[in-house]
Amino acid sequence: MTDYAERRTIMVDTQVRPSDVTKFPIIDAMLSVPREAFVPRHLREAAYMGENIDLGAGRVILEPRTLAKMLDALEFHGNELVLDIGSALGYSAAIMARMSEAVVATEENAEMVAEAQGLLTEHGADNVILHEGSLAAGAAEHGPYDVITVQGAVEDLPAALSDQLKDGGRIACLFMEGALGAVRIGYKIDGRINWRFSFNAGAPVIPGFEKHAAFAF
Repeated sequence: MTDYAERRTIMVDTQVRPSDVTKFPIIDAMLSVPREAFVPRHLREAAYMGENIDLGAGRVILEPRTLAKMLDALEFHGNELVLDIGSALGYSAAIMARMSEAVVATEENAEMVAEAQGLLTEHGADNVILHEGSLAAGAAEHGPYDVITVQGAVEDLPAALSDQLKDGGRIACLFMEGALGAVRIGYKIDGRINWRFSFNAGAPVIPGFEKHAAFAF
């Protein structure tokens, strides 16, 4: 029988802590939430590898290092409302549920939403609201949000998402430019997002978050 608890500890000790992520709420959440439960059954043996888990159709579960460093850079305060874009089966939402007041997790795939609901309930993430719909549209009816995370890469951030961020709020996005990716943290001040570089990472661009070429005449 696979000892997932041991693998979880190894993941934190070899992928998270060496990446300068030491905040107790993040370490505690990543040690407590069973990542293997939120991965498609046929991929569970890969749950604790240090790479993105490919879900197909341009979607992934972000590697532990990338997610942990995003959360570290966002500076969670514990009493905030979070929007998690592209939560898949709910792993990222389950992690952030332990660090915030409530999480709204969006997903387009109806089967994933149904499975995520059961998993989140089973693992005690009762402060997560699942929202089925376009990832690029977000979930305006539950906002505005203190924090927004995007579980995959973007080339352009849809305006609908930046509009749902509170003034004074933060957003983490992995921007891809060709083969190079950079996670940036955006701070919304006076209605405008100011971006700061955080660290390098990589992931596929989520469908609907591509940069659209301008028409030339």
